[in-house]
Amino acid sequence: MSNSKHSDVEIEILLLGKWRFDTYSEKITIEFKDDMTYEQNRVQMLLFSKPKELITGNKFTGVWYVTQKKLHLNVKTMPKSVFNLKIPLAFKISLADMIATLGSIFMPESYEVIRINSSKFLIKDKEQSIIGTKINNTRMS
Repeated sequence: MSNSKHSDVEIEILLLGKWRFDTYSEKITIEFKDDMTYEQNRVQMLLFSKPKELITGNKFTGVWYVTQKKLHLNVKTMPKSVFNLKIPLAFKISLADMIATLGSIFMPESYEVIRINSSKFLIKDKEQSIIGTKINNTRMS
C-alpha cells in the first residue's frame, strides 16, 4: 500500500511538468501536461531490447490520470513506430496507433506512487521501484 500522504489531485498537480527516470533497461523522459495528456521518450539501454525500440519507436503520447494513489498511463500514439503506416481508407488510420490504443485498454501502465514532492518521486510497478527527478523546462509553454 502506498505511504504517500498526498491526495490523488495533489499527486496530479505535483506531477505536472517534465520528469526523467531510469530503469535498469531504459532511460525515460515524460512530460505530464495539465490537459491530462503526456509525451514520453524511451531509450532502450540493453542490446536485446533495441529491436523493441526499432519496432515501437521511442516516442509515445497518451492520457494520464491518478486514482487511489496509482499513476495510470494510457498510450494513444506511437508516432515513430515503423508500423505507423497510413492505411488509405475513407480516412487515414495509423496501424501503430490503433495497436497502442487497444493494448492500452487491456494492459494500461500503472504505477503505485510511494512518495512525491516538487523535485523527486518514487513509484513502483510490478517488478521494481523507480526514482524520478523533475527537469526544469528551459522553454516557455
